[in-house]
Amino acid sequence: MKVKAGIALFAVLALAACDAPERQASQPAAPTTGRATPTAAPSPRTELTVVAAGDLLVHPPLTEQAAADARRSGRGGHDFTQVLAAVRDRVSAADLAICHMETPLAEPTGPFTGWPAFSVPPQLADAAAWAGFDTCSTASNHSLDTGVAGIARTLDNLDRVGLHHTGTARSAAEAARPNILDVVGVKVGQLSYSLSFNDIELPDGRPWAANRIDPDAILAEARRARAAGAEIVILSLHWGTEYQNEPNGDQHDLARQLLASPDIDLIVGHHAHVVQPFEKIGTKWVAYGMGNLTTRFGDDSPENTQDAVVPEFTFRRTASGRWEVADVTVLPTWMEYRPAARVIDLVTASTDPRLPTWRRADYARIHKRIMGYVDMRGALAAGLRPPH
Repeated sequence: MKVKAGIALFAVLALAACDAPERQASQPAAPTTGRATPTAAPSPRTELTVVAAGDLLVHPPLTEQAAADARRSGRGGHDFTQVLAAVRDRVSAADLAICHMETPLAEPTGPFTGWPAFSVPPQLADAAAWAGFDTCSTASNHSLDTGVAGIARTLDNLDRVGLHHTGTARSAAEAARPNILDVVGVKVGQLSYSLSFNDIELPDGRPWAANRIDPDAILAEARRARAAGAEIVILSLHWGTEYQNEPNGDQHDLARQLLASPDIDLIVGHHAHVVQPFEKIGTKWVAYGMGNLTTRFGDDSPENTQDAVVPEFTFRRTASGRWEVADVTVLPTWMEYRPAARVIDLVTASTDPRLPTWRRADYARIHKRIMGYVDMRGALAAGLRPPH
């Protein structure tokens, strides 16, 4: 269990429909005897790891899967932990793990809806915390699907499970406050912006309720995060053309404009519902699109809408004192629909001797396809590596 950002991630043992798991109280330190031994102050941290993931997107069939998983455990409500179980080790091992909450969270009893106006079970937040995520971006084209009430429910549930968040807000004061986490002694800021809200207007008098992409606003918030002490600033962008693996021109131009700023160190993207490439621009990286970590499109949807990646970025402190991404690894995953909806770790599954040869070969084929998308803009030559 990792402890960072000032909040201990707890084990989620009960995911009943309305009953939120109680946060476990931290145990008091064991009493000591004798004289305390002085210890030297720790050296400043010189390296930390950041894992990111694509959309947590829940269609009605995935809601049904989570309900079935809860029933199998003798509980009501919804349990998304089995859906996410394959990535828990990678996510929870990182110093900082960032998720993207694509859709608004509903009341525990629903209603639960899909496209075009999503509203999904609140236990998705429990599962994200259980998997080891620390903070979530919440600005997406679906941020306003259920209005300001949906924004409040989503953020209330993220607060309930101890997940930080940014991109939507319940008040002007919350919107103005940068999301800064203490990660192993290093302050890391996270920003979140979306290309659109599907033609839903921001509510009157609440222009701060959700962040729409505006380069000047992004750069201004990045400067505020730096002024508040952030040593690293990571930008989550909901952008791009849906179902298109190649980033569009606006993505290219915006990535270059924003990464030219000394106040932004890394861009991680989502929204396209397929994997888009990674690219090194100068000394910085952009992940244009990480795909759907969870999803359940129809059976006639293109197979690549089930593709995703879970990258890990290793930041190192340079001689000048600034932080740079020194290493990038990518874990390809695939959202399998049958016999049960599950995220598949393709590296492990493609070599698992317990699986039939044909299935391992199919996973290896998907793995190769995803890495081809990742490398469309020269990421492997620039130093990106498969997971070690």
